[in-house]
Amino acid sequence: QVQLVESGGGLVQAGGSLRLSCAASGRTFSSSDMGWFRQAPGKEREFVAVISWNGVSTYYADSVKGRFTISRDNAKNTVYLQMNSLKPEDTAVYTCAATRRGLQRAPAWYDYWGQGTQVTVSS
Repeated sequence: QVQLVESGGGLVQAGGSLRLSCAASGRTFSSSDMGWFRQAPGKEREFVAVISWNGVSTYYADSVKGRFTISRDNAKNTVYLQMNSLKPEDTAVYTCAATRRGLQRAPAWYDYWGQGTQVTVSS
């Protein structure tokens, strides 16, 4: 099993930056592809980014491409989401998730989820 705990959320002004971290425990972390998702009030959970188990492959939602960067450090059992040029529409609860089914965009393919961390961007 994989247990995930996010941190790094907070309140920032538009144009600012935040770095989210997701600390993982479990023997299968290094073989899991890791994704970031977000959900705003009244909206469905949406895909943000995913990184392969070895960190070689990444994929981003069009809405964050060029602004967000996903990375991982398997030695530290941690995945990161660097968020730059933040916009008010980025406001959401951000959650990391793990899958061993290959790089996926749909939440249904992910087996393990963290509790989420709030990101609020003010204008």
